[in-house]
Amino acid sequence: MTDKSKRVSAFSVQILSGLLSSVAEEMGTALQRSGFSPNIKERRDYSCAVFDSHGHVIAQASHIPAHLGAMPSSVDAARNILGDQPKIGDMVILNDPDNGGTHLPDITTVSPVFSDSEGMSGVLGFLATRAHHSDVGGMSPGSMPIANEIFQEGLIIPPVFLCRAGKEDSDLLALIYANVRTPRERKGDLLGQIGAHRIGEQRMFEIVGNYGESNVRDMFSELIQYSKTLTKARLSKLPIGEYCYTDYLDDDGFGEINIPISLKISITGEKILFDFSGSAECVNGCVNAPMAVTLACVYYVLRCVIGSDVPANSGMYDCVDVIIPELSVLNPGRSKAVAGGNVETSQRVTDVIWGALSQVLPEMVPAAGTGSMNNLSFGGRDCQTGDLFAYYETMGGGAGGGPNTYGASGIHVSMSNTRNTPVEALEFDYPVMVERYELRSGSGGGGINRGGLGLRRDIRALNPMRVSLLTERRSRAPYGLNGGEFGETGKNRMFSDGRWSNLPAKCSFDLAAGEIVSVSSAGGGGWGSAMDPTI
Repeated sequence: MTDKSKRVSAFSVQILSGLLSSVAEEMGTALQRSGFSPNIKERRDYSCAVFDSHGHVIAQASHIPAHLGAMPSSVDAARNILGDQPKIGDMVILNDPDNGGTHLPDITTVSPVFSDSEGMSGVLGFLATRAHHSDVGGMSPGSMPIANEIFQEGLIIPPVFLCRAGKEDSDLLALIYANVRTPRERKGDLLGQIGAHRIGEQRMFEIVGNYGESNVRDMFSELIQYSKTLTKARLSKLPIGEYCYTDYLDDDGFGEINIPISLKISITGEKILFDFSGSAECVNGCVNAPMAVTLACVYYVLRCVIGSDVPANSGMYDCVDVIIPELSVLNPGRSKAVAGGNVETSQRVTDVIWGALSQVLPEMVPAAGTGSMNNLSFGGRDCQTGDLFAYYETMGGGAGGGPNTYGASGIHVSMSNTRNTPVEALEFDYPVMVERYELRSGSGGGGINRGGLGLRRDIRALNPMRVSLLTERRSRAPYGLNGGEFGETGKNRMFSDGRWSNLPAKCSFDLAAGEIVSVSSAGGGGWGSAMDPTI
């Protein structure tokens, strides 16, 4: 036992873990209450986390897995900009996928936190928020276009100072607002992120005041070591061996179909290797996933496997090695379009990881869920006010049936953990009418434990608008396990000129006033064969 661990009890470490998680949770609550857009207020598409002075994750809120697992790379990039002697009130902003960004609408803010309001004792750690902004420019309202290069997707923000010593950079903010369709909304959401940092700083001051700076720094180290020890112990119980699985993306929106995501998991005892060699090369369309997103998928599944009693911090990550080929669909390099990589490819990566682990943990792993965030964005100019509007939402579907339970219906799965936008909020803020919002009867795969049901949402335009759909599981259904049936695929449709017509999985189109866009998500796969008498 180290000298530090003699000074810091296991009980104190657990208490601090809960306190730090509550800091991240309260930051999220402050952002949700002060944000302007329905995407923040209603869907809660944001994440917050606490890091130590070396940029290691110490604690995170129960927010979005796709955000949280990718954050460490962004914090590292921000630390490089902040330098060795940051000041209280400094803050860095970025969304660049080459610096830990997930896709351009996800804007990250990072600030140093000190032991007291004077900042005389050096950096204690860092606070980070990541929020999906409903528009950051680009070729389509909502900034989720069917693009073939990143420059079509919106404004790229490298790591730069947003605030210096508490003073906002008005020139930078003017540049950002000039490149988006809804500057007032962006201003409100960005101010919400800044406010969340202020709340986090105050709570960290209080923790240091109660425990003392030296103890808190020691407990940071002990907390990471505690998670690392538990993770190694859990992994050591898994069967040693190699386990492979491959699944496919429907398409990239530019004609390439059945795009493979391949994985070989090697379990060696206290460590586990995820090797994505054999996955497709990067594609023309926007389903390329930045490397940080692929890492986030691995960390999410690892978290599920080792259990929620293990504090979520960098100690877990030390037990994992990941191989992601360069210039692949999971590590595409600069200039490639990535809007769908964060929301669609991430879902398929987790399906592939679970598929491989089903061979190791058959008593734990469920069948595949809906496998898509079912992204819908639209925008235009309001005929009554003359103002531009832009909207973005994701939609849940069916969860996969598991060894011990049916799959849940109408729920976000895997890398998404948002809520829906209530009908009332959507109709109040935008010139649309929700004609239908319901579960899709019979869409879950059959089995001993059936898959959950997908959703259907029909939205009628009351104003001409441009619509973009970025979806998956329209041609390749979510898989069942142990003899369970596949879930039903999703489908996209449009009602125009008195008739319904089918739409591709990924498309942009104009919707006239009175026309309807309909998005139906896939049901989850079933678990276990209903015909198998041994189950």
